[in-house]
Amino acid sequence: MTAIELLLQRQSTPFLVSPAPSEKTLEQILAAGMRVPDHGCLQPWHFTVITDGGLQKLSDLFVASSDEQLDDLDKIAKKPFRAPMIIVISTQYCEHEKIPLQEQLITAGCCAHAMQMAAYALGYGAVWRTGGFAYNSRIKQGLAIAEKDEIVGYLYIGTPGRAQVLKPTKPFENKVSYWK
Repeated sequence: MTAIELLLQRQSTPFLVSPAPSEKTLEQILAAGMRVPDHGCLQPWHFTVITDGGLQKLSDLFVASSDEQLDDLDKIAKKPFRAPMIIVISTQYCEHEKIPLQEQLITAGCCAHAMQMAAYALGYGAVWRTGGFAYNSRIKQGLAIAEKDEIVGYLYIGTPGRAQVLKPTKPFENKVSYWK
């Protein structure tokens, strides 16, 4: 697969099963996250890798942090088990007079994208999720993420559980303007 094929064919893979990436493959995925554009070389991000028993801990944290009704707690408890590995990408904002927090957030988002692309290139499936648990202060506290920082997303990674039909490419024409 060429780089352009990767960029044009990548899509989220929501149905993921074991095995998760090996330690060596995970290192490649994390290294891809470290190569993103980073104005000022601030590295304003952090990755929390969750596997094995950590998935149950995350499930317990989701349930304990939930504002949902009791009948929904079973569904919430199952969320971390949608893949054998989750990488939580969060910001680690740095005070800098020339680099605003918004730019640092975008950089952390680029990490999530780069790692999803790397997982796909290495034969794994991945889906980047957010939802209410990305904006929950109790979740941040449980994951040792500072209150001032943000969860950019949960990157679920695993082996694709079923074949996916390639989605059609979205047209770009109505999203582009040209200045000549």
